[in-house]
Amino acid sequence: MSMFTAALLSDHALSFASTATHGVSTFQFWFATIVFVITFVLVASEKVHKTAAVLAGAILMLMVLLPGPGHSSGHEANAKVIQIEKLLPAAQSAAIQKYEKLDVFARYVNFDVIFVLAGMMVIVNILSKTGLFQYVAIKSVKFAGGRPMPTMILLILATAFLSAFLDNVTTILLVAPVTFVVASAMKVNPVPFLLAETMASNIGGTATLIGDPPNLIIGSAMNLDFMAFIYNLTPFIIVLLGIFSLGLYIYYNKRMFVTLEQRAHIMEMDENSAITDKSTLLRAGSIMMLTLLGFILHGLVGLQPCIVAMGGATLCLLVCKVNVDQMLEKIEWGTLFFFIGLFIVVEGAAYSGLMSKVGLLFEFTRSWDPIWIILAVMWVCALIVTVVNNVSFTAVVVSIVTGYLQSPAGLEAFGGNPGLQKLFWWGIALAVCLAGNFTLVSAAANLVSAGIAEQNNHKLSFVEFMKFGSIVSIGSLICASIYIAGRYWILGA
Repeated sequence: MSMFTAALLSDHALSFASTATHGVSTFQFWFATIVFVITFVLVASEKVHKTAAVLAGAILMLMVLLPGPGHSSGHEANAKVIQIEKLLPAAQSAAIQKYEKLDVFARYVNFDVIFVLAGMMVIVNILSKTGLFQYVAIKSVKFAGGRPMPTMILLILATAFLSAFLDNVTTILLVAPVTFVVASAMKVNPVPFLLAETMASNIGGTATLIGDPPNLIIGSAMNLDFMAFIYNLTPFIIVLLGIFSLGLYIYYNKRMFVTLEQRAHIMEMDENSAITDKSTLLRAGSIMMLTLLGFILHGLVGLQPCIVAMGGATLCLLVCKVNVDQMLEKIEWGTLFFFIGLFIVVEGAAYSGLMSKVGLLFEFTRSWDPIWIILAVMWVCALIVTVVNNVSFTAVVVSIVTGYLQSPAGLEAFGGNPGLQKLFWWGIALAVCLAGNFTLVSAAANLVSAGIAEQNNHKLSFVEFMKFGSIVSIGSLICASIYIAGRYWILGA
């Protein structure tokens, strides 16, 4: 199959082809722009629930702009598609015909991301009822001998490791309650522990394809598999976690004190009592390991991540003695519908030509060395994430940068160099994930941590979070910039 045909049949190329063949009126352009801006203002301001905001924006895009099989403006487009079909082999022509008949949600929603999230939610929900994550937290505390700083370091390492394979919000929901129990036993303020764990979850989640939703969006859009993230991001994240841990130790080591009596009380905690269902733990744990192996191998065997995740979830539901209805009810449906609406809103903005016009802002970089373009985009992305949730923004920046790479300026700087283009995406992934630590609204896990603190009669304010988060984010981004620049100047990509 030719490169042209392969590109034409990819999700993004099909979307682009539709954009090219459908005329967009001035009214539709400004309508899409206004809907896009208002939607993201509502999401950022939290005046309206983020899921309701993006779903409202998505419905407006579908009603007024984005075409479907019954869209009134489809005749001209179908005629042009027929002209393209005549140049293609029968199999590819049939694929385009099938695409033209798809409903609007199937056309514009990236269900690979949706089903990866849903599948992992099911597996985590089953594992969480076994007490595994509480066991890990208590074991870490006892391994540290009940001393505050070693305990904090082990808890953040455990949190980072869990976040590499679980959703950050889920990780915080599992680890935070145990943190309050441990802090109460040591009679120390739990807020520094919670802050450190939240930031560790955002750092650890950066390491893998499934660790943080922005990575999943980038990986799915750019066809970057699980092992690509392991090779390119995990080693750097391990080093960054070491630097983060050292910084915490230096800052808190002389600020936390625990008596021998309190340490003895901690050592009496029984981690084995946290395990409530050994049979389910053995079965679900084994399936989780098989699922992770599937993510590692999915690129080699040609399976999409969603097949791996949903396969693991299905196997868990079949072999574990759980109430299937309850497990499905615990899926974070609000998060899934948020992604569904988000994809459509961003697709509408791209279809209208808004993203292409935004991409023209890159024109002034035409004479720049590619590394300076990458670094500039990284820091601009990080700056925006300080006020906009990183998941929402990632969907936008993927569309903008994809358009830029296809523009004359982008082709001049990055065209014909796939390694350099991938380095661009690694830089963006690091920027949007690590900048999630900057403010309370930068990542969903941050807001969840603040809510848990409030439920336990502790306040984690916006200012307090930013006081520490800004230092961690800026330091992480400096390290990320050095890493990306080093790869460009030393390794070439």
